[in-house]
Parts: sequence; structure tokens; C-alpha cells
Amino acid sequence: MINYKNKIEGFIRIKNDLNEILVDKKNAIHYENMSIAIARALSGDPKGHINEMWFGNGGTNITGNGNITYLEPNISDYNSDLYFPTYYKIVNQNSVLNSDPSKNNITIKHVNNNLYTDIIIKCVLEFNEPAGQESFDNSVNLEGEFVFDEIGLKTYDSTIGNGLLITHVIFSPIQKALNRQIEIEYLIRIQNC
Repeated sequence: MINYKNKIEGFIRIKNDLNEILVDKKNAIHYENMSIAIARALSGDPKGHINEMWFGNGGTNITGNGNITYLEPNISDYNSDLYFPTYYKIVNQNSVLNSDPSKNNITIKHVNNNLYTDIIIKCVLEFNEPAGQESFDNSVNLEGEFVFDEIGLKTYDSTIGNGLLITHVIFSPIQKALNRQIEIEYLIRIQNC
């Protein structure tokens, strides 16, 4: 008899319109909320699927001389959220609220006889979004509303306004400005090992 253990890992890659990689790292999984989402999805409950990618600017503390302190991912309890969420996009391509399903979507990748399956979530922050951003990404103010240093994925739940946080990643601040497009690829690997 083979005994399998379930393992879930997350990886994120962020690049700009010049194809420069800005972030490439593992992210934290909120295991309690992920287990709820998987159970809901397997039972057919619409609250079990990934719906939104959230962006925030509360994941780091920056001193006056530019030293950065990174907070721990916020994955400890059911009501966890980003430290300071400022913007989100719908990534569920089946949602009527998705602004561009060809760029903001979720796909599943599996190769037969492998003991893992990847969920690939893609999101593009276009040049003109979010509204109210700076014109150029050369600001020295690393604490602006759209200087992102944290991203999380959430499930769908219209009954509570937004869903459960299932992943959270914290990274060096990235300024989103009108002169830049940013593409995020978030991978969640579900594996039996």
C-alpha cells in the first residue's frame, strides 16, 4: 500500500513590460483556508474557487535610510488578510466582472502519470490601472498607495464581501505607474508525495 501525503506550494513571478523579472520567489499558503477552499470546490460550492488577486502596500517597513524589514505572511487565522490591501483584480475568467479574461485567467496544467497538478493564475496590471497612480515609476516615495509589496489570492464569497485569503507573498516594493505594465504569474502546485 502506498501512503501519499498532500503538499501544496506556491510560486510567484512578476515582470514588467520590458520583460524584466521584478520578483521570483515562493509564496506562503494559508493551509486552513486552502483546505476549506478545496473542500468547497470538490463539493461543487461556488465559494471554493479562486476569484481575485489582491495587491497591498503593508508587507514591509522602510526606514529613513532605506533599510527594509519584511513582515511575515499573514496566514495564521481564518480571517487573515493582506496587511494593507489597496487594489484587486478579478482573475476568474468566467466572471462577468473580469476586465480581460485573455490576460487575467486561471488554467490547470497536468501531465498524466505525475503526482502533481499546477494551477496557474495570470494577472496583468495595464498601463492605465489602477486609477490614481503616479505618471512615472521613478518616485522616491516607497510608501505610495500603488507601491505594492504584498499580493494574495482570494476565493469568491459574495456573502461576506470578499473571500478567504489562501496565499500571501511579501516582497521588495514595486511601484505601479502609468509608464509600466506589470504581469503576475502565480503558480500553486498541489502534489501527492
